[in-house]
Amino acid sequence: MRSVSAAALFTGEWPAMGSRSGLRAFLFALGLVLCGILGDVAWRHGLWGLLTGAMLAAFWLAALIGWEVAERRAPKVAVAAPEPGSAFALRLLLDALPTPLVAIEGSSARALNRAGRRLFATDDRIVPTPAALLDADAAYFGFEGRRWRIDRVEMRETGGPAALAALIDIEQEERAAEARAGAELIQILGHELLNGLSPIVSLAESGLAAADDPVLLREILGTLARRADGLQRFTASYRALARLPAPAIRPVRLADLAFDLSRLFAGRWPKVTLEVDVPEDLAWPLDRDQINQAVWALLQNAAEAAPADKDAAVCLRIQRAGAGLAVDVQDNGPGIPPDATRNIFRPFHTSKPDGSGIGLSLARQVATAHGGGLTLEPGVATIFRLWLPA
Repeated sequence: MRSVSAAALFTGEWPAMGSRSGLRAFLFALGLVLCGILGDVAWRHGLWGLLTGAMLAAFWLAALIGWEVAERRAPKVAVAAPEPGSAFALRLLLDALPTPLVAIEGSSARALNRAGRRLFATDDRIVPTPAALLDADAAYFGFEGRRWRIDRVEMRETGGPAALAALIDIEQEERAAEARAGAELIQILGHELLNGLSPIVSLAESGLAAADDPVLLREILGTLARRADGLQRFTASYRALARLPAPAIRPVRLADLAFDLSRLFAGRWPKVTLEVDVPEDLAWPLDRDQINQAVWALLQNAAEAAPADKDAAVCLRIQRAGAGLAVDVQDNGPGIPPDATRNIFRPFHTSKPDGSGIGLSLARQVATAHGGGLTLEPGVATIFRLWLPA
């Protein structure tokens, strides 16, 4: 079967092909790939409406595939006229998706669905084409005063490379993330404040009842003071997390940053080996103080997770990753249980008796303020990756 260009695929300009059933199979496969991309984006960013639409589209395509298989197995009979092509049905499905889709070929790009045509105010070809869409390494681009993320899928063809791109509205994602974060913080604050105030109220009532017993009253007041102090520390931690200033971006030599962190680490954990891997000439625009605080939180988390013996080791690795920068912190501890990974970035969540639960959350907030992120890499080893865009 001959290759079909990405533009021709969605405009209906089909070249002559020897197998109509092969074309339908290609369309079905492409549709399922696009559903998978949109479903993954929706799942990672909590866009449940888009996720539902992608799942329904995938089920519909699966049904068409089943019908296609059954049709092939059925006896061949002559028909008076062909039924509407599946390519037309697929184009209707893609046209209804709320995410702008773009086909990229060489130095040009085409809008593939209604959302894409509305975004670029075009019926087909995007003129002028934003340079970032044509750059295979670009992950973001600005258009009409808004910032978009490019989720790109490369396609190999006989006529040259082509790509399909889904454009994700970052502002919409941020609004959804802010709503989720706000609801989560309200839930956390309510839970923590109630947990802190309930024993204080109970102890105050007990203190009133024990007013005539100096020994018992002294014990009650001591416990009451410790509980009040704990509630004050929680409030201070929350203020530190909520009042993170905007980053002051300047070029920083990362070898110097890593050297300062390694000296602090050696003084704080002399029995834990720290391996540092960073190119001497690598520099990056960032807020040195904030990134220093974020990476220190990751190093502290790794040192506390490493085994409490002479083999305890932590690795700090800073390197380019595509068009961005990756800061990896790895420890040789027992790892994080799968059922605990959902809450590790949740503010004030901690499994340590004296922990505040804001280290990883603060590090992620610093990375987000720089336009990047913080993730726990999949695998047996525990590796936290703080990444920054170009």
